[in-house]
Amino acid sequence: MVQSLALTASLWLIALLPLATSSFYDNPEVELPQKSGTPLDELEAKFGTDWGFTGISTFAHLKHIKCLTTPYEQFDIGIIGAPFDTAVSYRPGARFGPRAIRAASARQTSFRGFNHRAGINPYQSWPHILDCGDIPVTPFDNALALHQMTSAYTELVSRQPLSYTNPPSHTHPKLISLGGDHSIALAALRALEKVHKRPIAVLHFDAHLDTWHPGSYPSAWANTPTQADFTHGTMFWVASEEGLIANGSSVHAGLRTRLGGNDFADYDNDERQGFLRIEADDIDAVGVSGIIELIMSRIGTETPVYLSVDIDVIDPGLAPGTGTPEAGGWTTRELIGILRGIEMLNVVGADIVEVAPAYDGMGETTALAGAQVAYEILTSMVKRGLKDRGEEVILTKPGTQKILAQGKKKARKDEL
Repeated sequence: MVQSLALTASLWLIALLPLATSSFYDNPEVELPQKSGTPLDELEAKFGTDWGFTGISTFAHLKHIKCLTTPYEQFDIGIIGAPFDTAVSYRPGARFGPRAIRAASARQTSFRGFNHRAGINPYQSWPHILDCGDIPVTPFDNALALHQMTSAYTELVSRQPLSYTNPPSHTHPKLISLGGDHSIALAALRALEKVHKRPIAVLHFDAHLDTWHPGSYPSAWANTPTQADFTHGTMFWVASEEGLIANGSSVHAGLRTRLGGNDFADYDNDERQGFLRIEADDIDAVGVSGIIELIMSRIGTETPVYLSVDIDVIDPGLAPGTGTPEAGGWTTRELIGILRGIEMLNVVGADIVEVAPAYDGMGETTALAGAQVAYEILTSMVKRGLKDRGEEVILTKPGTQKILAQGKKKARKDEL
């Protein structure tokens, strides 16, 4: 009986074999290309798309052009590395930040780049976005390094963007810098003030003030200004002294730094430079929406803004790879929520700084946060441009209304 069943099953398999016209392994024969070569569109279709883990390391797999030496290659938004970290006061290593952030951005691609929080895909919208490579910065001479970075920023932002005046305010390319320590912001502000012919508001996410007078670092070695006066904690003081910062329109957010001396003298100095201070602990009182309201009411939607994000604004438990970590910071989700809430700011330049991968551990935690922050800032630049072009499309996230209704119902229940 068993043999009979086995024979019957074998006969059924033989009968079905002709119906199996192909198998998993039956790929077409590979032909030699014609002498004229394979058509470009066919090559692009076959080999033009990278997986997250393939291709050379550019930000989000963007086309890499060394923009500083290719002035004929127009762009609208450029990702530029500034691998400089010899102005730090504690742990060095942020010169490797651009490389780490680019690597951590590998899962961002144009075909899977839709930002579900913002409702757009920045990589498939109006701007031509390039990875512009790095600024070659000397590690031996901080004065020369500052001059090199200032020259590079001025060269790039003074060019005409591809989408010139469309939107109307888009008369200069926008740069998102991957630092590097925070001192690179001074070079960017010098260039932006020059091309926009006005002081720039600074929205500064950081655990630290970075408006310290150089004398806050006491030294008996010099009584006159030296290279040591230019640090990642004094660059906004220098920028303010040079008239680069819009006094009265600028904001610090996420502060929790220790101060000098025995009083609040550091705050007095900060207020003379025109900054509003939002401390990390303030989020407990007003929430993410309250932080957003404070920022937007201070800066508005028309003032040109330099958005500067020190990754140490995030708690070191979530972003340990940084040079001057401070406990008690915001979560990555809180920071993303705030960035999404301020998306209508007129951001003319931005940076993500102080990512120091040597302290990051095996999981790229800090670099991943840095790549996400860059993505959110890029999204905001693109979305604001869409609005100014009259092309903004508002998409409603499926399920959102139901979740909001449940949240309101729970809030009413809690009140009772």
